Amino acid sequence: MCLSEVFTSFIFILCSVIAPLLTDEEALLPAPQNISILSTNMKHFLTWSPVTVPGETVRYSVEFQGEYERDYANEIWIPISECSLITVTQCNVTEDISATVPYNLRVRANLGSRSSKWSTLKVLFNRITTFLTPPVMEVSTDGYHLLVKLEDLGPTFQFHIFYWRKGQESWVHKKTVKEISSVVHLDTMEAGAEYCVKAQTYVEAINRSSNFSQAQCVRGPDGGRATWMMTAMVSFVGFVVGVLTLPFLAWKMSQTFQYSCCPVVVLPDTLKVTESPATLIHCRSEGTECCDVAVHVIPPEEILRLWIQDAL
Repeated sequence: MCLSEVFTSFIFILCSVIAPLLTDEEALLPAPQNISILSTNMKHFLTWSPVTVPGETVRYSVEFQGEYERDYANEIWIPISECSLITVTQCNVTEDISATVPYNLRVRANLGSRSSKWSTLKVLFNRITTFLTPPVMEVSTDGYHLLVKLEDLGPTFQFHIFYWRKGQESWVHKKTVKEISSVVHLDTMEAGAEYCVKAQTYVEAINRSSNFSQAQCVRGPDGGRATWMMTAMVSFVGFVVGVLTLPFLAWKMSQTFQYSCCPVVVLPDTLKVTESPATLIHCRSEGTECCDVAVHVIPPEEILRLWIQDAL
């Protein structure tokens, strides 16, 4: 083989190695690695290791493929708009994982006009595998009422609450809470008794429950002390009522006795004295005629008789 042929072969091999590196820009950008799903309490996040290019900001795009796209829509991939050309190395895919079926997800790096190859999950993800945590709860009492406050994880979650009187673990009561309010009333406690409560998270969409939370115990108020406080309160209220009503009752009784023992007699108008006592005494000394002036009552027939006498 002549020297020219060797040189030609060398140039051909060199060009065949360098040419793809100069024309295939996609190969210049590494693909993301360590693709995985972190899923807790039905919140799903796709994560990956960053692609580092000195002095450059690499962006990432994410797509997903559900069971329908894989089996009935020619294996198409659907872009996640919230995770298109992002700079962070995670994507919240909770809204896109809407069914309890296997999902595939993939991510690629972008830098200007260059893009890496897609990196895909090694194992399909199903939301049934999400990790459910026990609910955060706070047990308290209000008088004889047993109360519990639970962490609100959203409308997807329900809670199974178990409570019992300490020492009677065989009699465990269960209550299911579907809508979280500020405080949940469990039961009315016996005086001086200790009650314990534990709870677990339940998701109906995947028919799974979490482990139980650690049991919390509270003691109800002491019966003797509560009775004493109730007696004291009733006595105080009775004293206040007595202080306010006794003066009124005394006045009312005095009025009753006064009208019962010394009633006021009202004389008819014909017996009322219209003149002073002095005039009456003077009239009595002078005779009946003067008294007639004081009380001068003439019947109608007498008036007629006097008129006839005057006429004659």
